[in-house]
Amino acid sequence: MSTVDVHMLIIETIVLCCALFMACVLGSGTDKKNLRHYASYPDVVQMHIRELECYQGQFKEVAILPHWIANLFLFAALFFLLVLPLRQGQFVDNFVALLFLGETVNVFDLVVIDLLWWRNTQRIRLSALPQKQLYQNPQKHIEAFFRAAVMFVLVALLDGYLLSLF
Repeated sequence: MSTVDVHMLIIETIVLCCALFMACVLGSGTDKKNLRHYASYPDVVQMHIRELECYQGQFKEVAILPHWIANLFLFAALFFLLVLPLRQGQFVDNFVALLFLGETVNVFDLVVIDLLWWRNTQRIRLSALPQKQLYQNPQKHIEAFFRAAVMFVLVALLDGYLLSLF
């Protein structure tokens, strides 16, 4: 991979991380928006949400596997398009570029968004549950990080192969 391609990959990664952060900021701030991310909340918060009458019918409990599969296809398509202009003839070069992109975004999501911003911002706290300490358990975020790590390896394998075909 040339120096220009490496720089482009780094720029794409930075832009993708910024877009992800903006999506998190814009997707939070009100109870209605925050309840869309019900699965991200610690178990104690989910328990309170289920018990509070004011939140009944405003959230969905979703199965992890269908959500994971949908994300797999979404990121496979997105990363294919992002790396298409940088594609190399060799599978390994494409795989490494895609893996760098995916795992860097994954680490950014865990460290910056989940552990630093999400756990400390008031934007994600529900109005009926404003206590910061309820939101501090990082278990759901760490579990999501490991699921995403596997997903990004699969995306890199799939897209790396497809990009090496032409």
